[in-house]
Amino acid sequence: MGKCTFKGGVHPFDGKDFSKDKPIKELFPEGDMVYPLSQHIGAPAVPVVSKGDYVLAGQLIAEAGGFVSANIHSSVSGTVKAIEPRTLATGGKCNSIVIENDGEYKEVEYEPKTLSELSREEIRERIKAAGVVGMGGAGFPTNVKLTPKNPEEIDYIIVNGAECEPYLTSDYRRMIEEPDKVVMGLKVALALFDHAKGIIGIEDNKPEAIRIMQEKVANEPDIEVKVLKTKYPQGGERCLIYATTGRSINSSMLPADAGCIVHNVDTVFSIYMAVIEGKPLTKRIVTVTGDGVKEPGNFYVWLGMNYRQLIDAAGGLVGTPEKFISGGPMMGFSMYSLDVPVVKGSASLLVMQKDIVSHISASACIRCGRCGEGCPSHLLPAKLAGFASRGDESGFTKFDGMECVECGSCSYICPAKRPLTQQIKAMRRTIMANRKKK
Repeated sequence: MGKCTFKGGVHPFDGKDFSKDKPIKELFPEGDMVYPLSQHIGAPAVPVVSKGDYVLAGQLIAEAGGFVSANIHSSVSGTVKAIEPRTLATGGKCNSIVIENDGEYKEVEYEPKTLSELSREEIRERIKAAGVVGMGGAGFPTNVKLTPKNPEEIDYIIVNGAECEPYLTSDYRRMIEEPDKVVMGLKVALALFDHAKGIIGIEDNKPEAIRIMQEKVANEPDIEVKVLKTKYPQGGERCLIYATTGRSINSSMLPADAGCIVHNVDTVFSIYMAVIEGKPLTKRIVTVTGDGVKEPGNFYVWLGMNYRQLIDAAGGLVGTPEKFISGGPMMGFSMYSLDVPVVKGSASLLVMQKDIVSHISASACIRCGRCGEGCPSHLLPAKLAGFASRGDESGFTKFDGMECVECGSCSYICPAKRPLTQQIKAMRRTIMANRKKK
């Protein structure tokens, strides 16, 4: 049987060898903890604590500020020092709850449950209460995603185990070390729908994860592991849905419109923790990697801790690295400061000795067509970038520029080194902003 894939895509250096064989190591935080109130798509959470309050690990400190929002819990015990704006990894500022960690990690009492004793509404409520969001970076509240308008039309729950972004290995280690909890989290999600089947998609450069997950679902008739061809962006939502089910979606559709719901591996793990163990989302795995750290690895990190501690955990820096990236090299973003907190969507810290991209000079387009061949949305990136540079919104939309998924494949493969993705992304933001004004 052939490997599942999609048309288009590119093959960047994957960089997985830096950390893929490094077991998850628990990393205890030091110093103050910072919890931004916007760690998710939607309305910011609303504080339910005040300065001077003593809180326990696992205690609710901010509640969802609307239907599309998420609860936030303290990951440590300690005293609320302030509620004030703090800088995020993106460079912006966000109102945040600052807690002085007392180092005792006193926890609230959790209420474990078995799946059989919970109704569908109770399952969704436990996921909502735990503040579970998409852990792949998007941060969409999971209880909302698991409450589609037509639940009877959901055919597939797809677990994104592709981890196609170069260098990242946190999902891989989760599947290797805690596969039972990943499978159970998927079973919890499947219990919410009448006839949905589970699919775990894993790229073929992760044979050990494929073997382990296939063994774990061997006696699960409603779950199968599908082997994906290793190619970027195989883990992109649209690409993954097409590769595993043959169904297509566009920018005007949600995955649920094609009968699918897609979850990241760590999201499914968090569903298990919330529903079965009754624990809120207060920790996550972060890959710290690249040639700019001495000991790359995967760390189980308390949310709210400072990024600088991740560098220390990885043995410190090698020389004076030129670039720090939150996330991977294709869709991550460069950081100008490490004095920022780890949040729910913090999957990786990539440290590079050389900032190759910033030193590249773009030249004229040579009309080679490689950007079109690599585009997973089958667009003409060079043409779209031309419209963007001229501010031509009508031409941009006519040639389907809003269908771009901003994966970076075109910029990566362009021999003229033109910043195609950046230009297209900027134009998309402009068009969306103008649409909101109307």
